[in-house]
Amino acid sequence: MLHAHYSETRGASGQIELLLTGRWTLRALAERGAADAAWQDRLRELGRRDAVNWNCLDIEALDSVGALLLWRCWGRKLPELLLMRPEHLHIFERIAAADGEPAAVVLPRSPFEGLIVLGAGVLAVIRQLRDFVALLGLLALDLLHLLRHPIDLPGREISANIYKSGVRAMPVTALVGLLIGIALSYLSSLQLRQFGADMFIVNLLGLSIIRELGPVLVAVLVAGRSGSAMTAQLGVMRVTEEIDALATMGVSSSLRLVLPKVVALAVVTPLLVLWATALALLGGMLAAELQLGIGIGYFLETLPKAVPVVNLWIGLVKGVVFGLAIALIACHFGLRVKPNTESLSANTTAAVVTAITVVIFIDAVFAVALRGVGVPKL
Repeated sequence: MLHAHYSETRGASGQIELLLTGRWTLRALAERGAADAAWQDRLRELGRRDAVNWNCLDIEALDSVGALLLWRCWGRKLPELLLMRPEHLHIFERIAAADGEPAAVVLPRSPFEGLIVLGAGVLAVIRQLRDFVALLGLLALDLLHLLRHPIDLPGREISANIYKSGVRAMPVTALVGLLIGIALSYLSSLQLRQFGADMFIVNLLGLSIIRELGPVLVAVLVAGRSGSAMTAQLGVMRVTEEIDALATMGVSSSLRLVLPKVVALAVVTPLLVLWATALALLGGMLAAELQLGIGIGYFLETLPKAVPVVNLWIGLVKGVVFGLAIALIACHFGLRVKPNTESLSANTTAAVVTAITVVIFIDAVFAVALRGVGVPKL
């Protein structure tokens, strides 16, 4: 008999007796299953009963597939009434050992667990700083190399990054700047009107947008858009081993991959700050004219007197510093990606969060250091 087969009889006491015969192998079960699928449902039904005598002594051949089928029919345990050859029973013993879940090992909590977690965090930060300083050293060496060999300047890479990070970011920065200017002007006009200080909206909008909101908003957009893209690009190159291939060919990855991104963001970010600031002021002027009746001509005439030009230079310098920080952080986390997708997503998220946090920290340092510069005295 080639196929798996069973016969069902009842003994003198009314007990069901099953006689399993034939070859319970993958090939035989596939042929039997294609011909009749209801027989497996009957086996599962009988496997749920207790008073069933399973006689498997006449099974000619049994492999792991046939044994697993019977194991599932029996509810993942051997029936109480079972007759089987020792060599076949050994297969079920292996299945039972592999089917059970290992018991969870509960380790005793260390009294120094808090100290261990703190130490691990400190060591992780130290490793991050060490790798970041190493990246700065590589960039410094690349700059020295370019001073001696200007022909090696990666001009195409720099121009490509300027286009992707600057030109293609202009629509979203313009939209955000315009909406922020409108919202800020509208909310400020509601408060200034209560005190009869409508004309001071020029001072409020000019100083806040040119010096603070413009650079910070652009930096956040650049970190979320260009910074994440840079990290993901370097991370994918790490996963696909393209960076290792460049090293094998003798091409400096820092010169061809990192330096163009750093230079591009250092050039692009202050220009985007200027662009977003202009659109934000335009939105503020339109909202001020609609809410307070302040004409655009008066706004443009009063703005240079209310906001000294040094505030514009402070905003542009912030843009340069923010661009450098975002590019360095993005490249740092991109080069730390391990060859798996989980590491890629984790490092991309860490790059964006770290870049935004560092931008806010740098802006706070600028605010404290330059608190007496560019602020008009009443």
